Amino acid sequence: MAAATKATRVGEESRVDKVNAELVTLTYGTMVAQLCSDFDSNYVEVNNQLDKMGYNIGMRLIEDFFAKSGVPRCANLRETAETISKVGFKIFLNITPVVTNWAADNKQFSLIFEENPLADFVELPDDGKAQDELWFSNMLCGILRGALEMVQMQIEAHYVSDVLRGDDTTEMRITLLRYIDDEMPPDDE
Repeated sequence: MAAATKATRVGEESRVDKVNAELVTLTYGTMVAQLCSDFDSNYVEVNNQLDKMGYNIGMRLIEDFFAKSGVPRCANLRETAETISKVGFKIFLNITPVVTNWAADNKQFSLIFEENPLADFVELPDDGKAQDELWFSNMLCGILRGALEMVQMQIEAHYVSDVLRGDDTTEMRITLLRYIDDEMPPDDE
């Protein structure tokens, strides 16, 4: 519980410049709509593209996270989960998803989003496919994958429910696949 308290304190104390939430929401929504158009409503491919974009953002965002938060390296996945929820999401989206549903081996957990600013003002396309195939906020999964890979944690992240699809909650499931060993780059000789 000490990790949760510490993460909450750091998340609340971090001083960051706030971007207008509506601007972020509308820009993200426009980007998703353009991807849906570009890929002719192939929502599986739209999900993949959102994940790839998020992964690239996450690889760079982690440096900004450490600079703004000043948090030390986490000791385990539980501490990492609390830090993601109470510091990372608080700093960048001003939300605090609930960390829950831990697997017995402590290698898998869920983030429950009581609010999701990326999904404000959003209605999924009414084409009979989007409700079953599009994960509108899938970029967040990629961001977590990219950021955690930079701190030597290979994870898999995916949504299991979304209020935009008519579910009661928005839930992201995160699984630790492995810790990545520090590797030296190959010799250029």
